[in-house]
Amino acid sequence: MLAIFIPVYAFLLIPTRMALSGDTHHFLERMAKVQWSVMIAIYCLSYAPALLMLPIEGFEGRNINLLLFLMIVVQTSDVLQYVFGKLFGKHPIVPKLSPNKTIEGFFGGIISASLIGMMLWWATPFTWWAAFLLSLVITLAGFAGGLCMSAIKRDSGVKDFGTMIEGHGGMMDRMDSLCFAAPIFFHVIRYFYV
Repeated sequence: MLAIFIPVYAFLLIPTRMALSGDTHHFLERMAKVQWSVMIAIYCLSYAPALLMLPIEGFEGRNINLLLFLMIVVQTSDVLQYVFGKLFGKHPIVPKLSPNKTIEGFFGGIISASLIGMMLWWATPFTWWAAFLLSLVITLAGFAGGLCMSAIKRDSGVKDFGTMIEGHGGMMDRMDSLCFAAPIFFHVIRYFYV
């Protein structure tokens, strides 16, 4: 419960520290960038390992499966959106932002990854239909994360955050969808399964 105060305190401390330096040039813009970065890269991603601490009755000692489920489903969705987009993509979703993200890739990746999540129900505390619905929710959240991070990259004038995987970006490009999916996945489990 007290973890909800972490971003509040960070958002109070960081601008205070910056104000104490006396540099007011683009203060609000700089502050917004720092706070957005803290929220995404630290606070949102911290929900992934927090899955390991959820006390789910009848699922004790197997919470690692929740983390693996999240990572497998979201990353599979990313990869399959890329593959379906390359194979069948004709209609970009947001051409100015990310011309390679297509409607065909979106639906192919989201539906396929949700079906894979459904097939992994046995490793989770979910029923097969709940696993499908949760997979659908986290892949949609992951897609939103990818779009938002693409907007940040375009604003910064970079194509990818790295070159780890040819045509698919670096480590942060792999994590962008998890940044949005992890908090939603955690809260759904926390409020419906704990």
